Amino acid sequence: MSFKFNELNSGGFSSPIPLEAEEVMGCLRRRWGVTYDLKLLIKKDRIYLQMMWGFLEQQSFPLDEKTFKENLNRTLEIINRTGQSDFVRNWLENVQAKPRLGRAITLTLPIDQGMDEFVL
Repeated sequence: MSFKFNELNSGGFSSPIPLEAEEVMGCLRRRWGVTYDLKLLIKKDRIYLQMMWGFLEQQSFPLDEKTFKENLNRTLEIINRTGQSDFVRNWLENVQAKPRLGRAITLTLPIDQGMDEFVL
């Protein structure tokens, strides 16, 4: 799968625009009315981004907003450092499914050289 990069006027390429917690939280609230939890899952030589069924606004959700944002920022840091922010942004804006109790929605992240340090 190819990545979309922002072209510079000089004809070269720049890094994708980083995802930020506020942008992701706004997207989730706009699409589903709640802020679903996002987790990275590493299995064998693959990395998956999972949108969990638990959400910040849920009364039984175990995290407060500050801790939720800290966890989300750690997840987004890995996505941004591997250059996959546009790929994830597009998925968040367009995924048709929605998490259900006990069933996360999963995005398989493409593995490239940038991901090697995260998949050992």
